[in-house]
Amino acid sequence: MKASDSPVVVEQTFNASKEKVWNAITVKDEMIQWYFPMIPEFKPEVGFETLFTVEHEGRVFPHRWKVLEVEPCKKISYTWKYDNYDGDGYVTFEIIEGCDKTRLQLTCTITEDFDDSIPEFKRESCVGGWEYFIKQQLRSYLE
Repeated sequence: MKASDSPVVVEQTFNASKEKVWNAITVKDEMIQWYFPMIPEFKPEVGFETLFTVEHEGRVFPHRWKVLEVEPCKKISYTWKYDNYDGDGYVTFEIIEGCDKTRLQLTCTITEDFDDSIPEFKRESCVGGWEYFIKQQLRSYLE
């Protein structure tokens, strides 16, 4: 992923209240059920930081997140970087409430190039990963 790339945007509508969607994306005990089971702690508070490690095909990716923006039941943004790897970006989850459904829009924006010689840092991996998390995992968890 490169800073010059357009952001990755993934949207999904859920048969769930905005509160239920908000809790799924901000409450650690819910996040570990559909997102990353190894998240040690998470708080939807500006400035909160967490670090956890994901291993994939022999590579180790220490995820470091820092919460940048919080609007309860509407929006949360946090940085997305990996210790020991170049690259930086952030993700924003925005909740749009409908009559009896809730739409979630995830936007992943790159601010510093990632090394796309690493398969997990290629744009198609980012798109595939977010579609998996939002359209499969989170949908299955909420519905």
